[in-house]
Amino acid sequence: MSIIEQKKKPLINKAVAFQLFKYTIYCLLMLDIYHFFLEDYAASTQTFAKGISANEIIEAFTATIDTIAWLVLLLLFELETYILEDEQIKGKVKWTMNTVRILCYCFIVYSLYGFISKFNLLHATVPFITKDVCSLIGTSFTYIKEIDQYLPLSKEICQGFVNTPLIQIVGTDIITEQNMLTETQRLSTVEVTNSITWLLVVLVLEIEVFLQLKGALSERKIKFSKWIKSVLYCVLFLVAGYWGIKGGFLDFRDAFLWLVAFWFIEMNIFQWSEEITQNKANNSADSLNSDGITS
Repeated sequence: MSIIEQKKKPLINKAVAFQLFKYTIYCLLMLDIYHFFLEDYAASTQTFAKGISANEIIEAFTATIDTIAWLVLLLLFELETYILEDEQIKGKVKWTMNTVRILCYCFIVYSLYGFISKFNLLHATVPFITKDVCSLIGTSFTYIKEIDQYLPLSKEICQGFVNTPLIQIVGTDIITEQNMLTETQRLSTVEVTNSITWLLVVLVLEIEVFLQLKGALSERKIKFSKWIKSVLYCVLFLVAGYWGIKGGFLDFRDAFLWLVAFWFIEMNIFQWSEEITQNKANNSADSLNSDGITS
């Protein structure tokens, strides 16, 4: 091989580079679990100032539990659509995967309940009346900076609240003013919308995988599912965009990473379908050749 040919030869195979990129995205999503735990923990010290009971854990750590369940579900899709052969998904393997899948969906639906509970919490408010807001500095009272961020009152903040109608979230020591409350309530609405939309996306994917394993995923069904998912993904892109403008960077980055991650799953399903179609064509050709030789 000449020096020129050696220079033209890529240092890494494109397919390998694609897989490295894919699993880098998955690793970044794993890192988000840690970030969401820190965020949930900080928020829970304010929204559950009296302590967290066992049945309130999902409400306190909704984002963390939701992310863990979604990540496990994502890896299950990766196993089914890329890593494992169709013949391997049977018996104990299939039973184990289905059991884990059911558990994931239980946590995901429960997390949706957590997001709805947060939505209800943020909409249960009463007017907060005090003669001197600055007298609350150093007490248990906090203010909403943004969704899931409740900070202690400072001199600068309390001075900004002077002559401003304040609102208190019922059952907490969290206060805010109307504009900030409205923005927080909108972000909570976006969280609920995002959670429901993703559930609908994976429902379509589950149907596709089921039909694929049964050999019943026709071209007509593929086109119909693509149309449905296109609408759902448009909603998710709008959600990510809203978080990018109004929300925190972590929520925006996480939403973007999940869109990329499930794009990989979509690619897996497309390649899987192509392989099955090609195998059927090859089998048909072999059968015709075999009949021709026999005759």
